[in-house]
Amino acid sequence: MITFPIIVIALVVLYILNAIKILREYERGVIFRLGRVLPKPKGPGLILVFPPIDRMVRVSLRIVVMDIPPQDVITKDNVSVKVNAVVYFRVMDPQKAVLEVQDYLFATSQLAQTTLRSVLGEVELDDLLSEREKLNSQLQEIIDMHTDPLGIKVQLVEMKHVDLPENMVRAIAKQAEAERERRAKVIHAEGEFQAANKLLKASEIISSNPQALQLRFLGTLTEIATEKNSTIIFPVPLEMLKAFEYGYRQQKENEKTEKKPE
Repeated sequence: MITFPIIVIALVVLYILNAIKILREYERGVIFRLGRVLPKPKGPGLILVFPPIDRMVRVSLRIVVMDIPPQDVITKDNVSVKVNAVVYFRVMDPQKAVLEVQDYLFATSQLAQTTLRSVLGEVELDDLLSEREKLNSQLQEIIDMHTDPLGIKVQLVEMKHVDLPENMVRAIAKQAEAERERRAKVIHAEGEFQAANKLLKASEIISSNPQALQLRFLGTLTEIATEKNSTIIFPVPLEMLKAFEYGYRQQKENEKTEKKPE
């Protein structure tokens, strides 16, 4: 027959075994003893929690990656967009995370959503699309400032996607196309200007020596002669035609002189 002392010893052993808790390396245990929190959180490793006197709240110290759902934002220039982001944070003080707020994960999520809407509502659409790094840093600083009393450190905030209305996408595409055309025209005009300067200098050099013009003319004929399916129009210099005209006039005058009666 099992005696009373054996029963007591068995109950004590079971109680102690039930009081043994194992915390992982990234976990800390905030202990409430008779409703009052102990000065320091326990863990990691083997700890003792004596129910019902003690109650333990496990807190993870790993980085939490929290997705912020798409938020409807009206920018400073009255454009309605949807923006979603991601927040990287971790618990630095487990006691504050448990004592100062009911649910630190939910509180951080709500704070990130409201901060995202308020900050992006103060910038224009062009800044929202072109200055993401600056806005990410600003969001991180603001959220971290508000979560610091909760024992939470926000390490990074990144906007993932900006969803624009369809009409705004078309307008931005037209703007980009117009900008490309403007650059193309400017580059073309600059090329024409540079080519005109080079041609002006070349004409000054060629005009100083008439033989250079003839050599350039022959060089051009040589270049186009390689194309066998091309028709080459050989221009005759006006000076040569004037020489023929002058000889023709001299011949006519001589014939008139011979035909005059003596």
